[in-house]
Amino acid sequence: MRLQDYIVGTIPVFDVTDSLKEVIHFFTHSTYSHVAITEEGQFMGLLGEADLDSFQETSLIEEFRYQLDTFSVTREATWLDVLEVFTRNESNILPVLDSRNQVIGYFDLNDIVQLFTDMPFFTEPGSILIVEKHLKDYSFSEIAQIVEGNNTRLLGAFITTIENETAQITLKIGDANINEVLQTFRRYHYTIISGSTEDKFLEELRQRSDYLDKYLNV
Repeated sequence: MRLQDYIVGTIPVFDVTDSLKEVIHFFTHSTYSHVAITEEGQFMGLLGEADLDSFQETSLIEEFRYQLDTFSVTREATWLDVLEVFTRNESNILPVLDSRNQVIGYFDLNDIVQLFTDMPFFTEPGSILIVEKHLKDYSFSEIAQIVEGNNTRLLGAFITTIENETAQITLKIGDANINEVLQTFRRYHYTIISGSTEDKFLEELRQRSDYLDKYLNV
């Protein structure tokens, strides 16, 4: 299903000439964090539920014109664009605009998260692996070569964090030859942040063997 099929057209849009009483009623009877405001059909911004305590029923939305948030997406936005805007603005609702700057509906965060989790990265069986390497030293082509060179499927990969010139990459790989994949990553100087249970067991076993050797050599 296309992302555009998730646009919700049943959530209201208010005009700056409307009373705040209507907005208060909307927030009181919904769980949404924002609602879109227009002026003569053009998108102006959003009122936030966080400002609810300062709303007065007898006032017009016009009085809050300069407090409006201005985030939105267009109909052509990708799911990554949509997720980014949701995250950056701590919102659970997102207005969708057409080429004339008019609101055609909203994206609901719950729908987008469900779309995201229905992707093969999450639904296909496999293992999650997190590796880390300096920004200038890693490449996705190398990562794919390491995984597929060990006869394992690469189901997906994305950068989780970038900090102190180091990138952390989350992978979803098939269940075959996991330890071979891990050892190859290590040979290519990747740090394994999180791997399979079996690999952790082997590491613990190796450590215990080292301790035993040291004890016997005392």
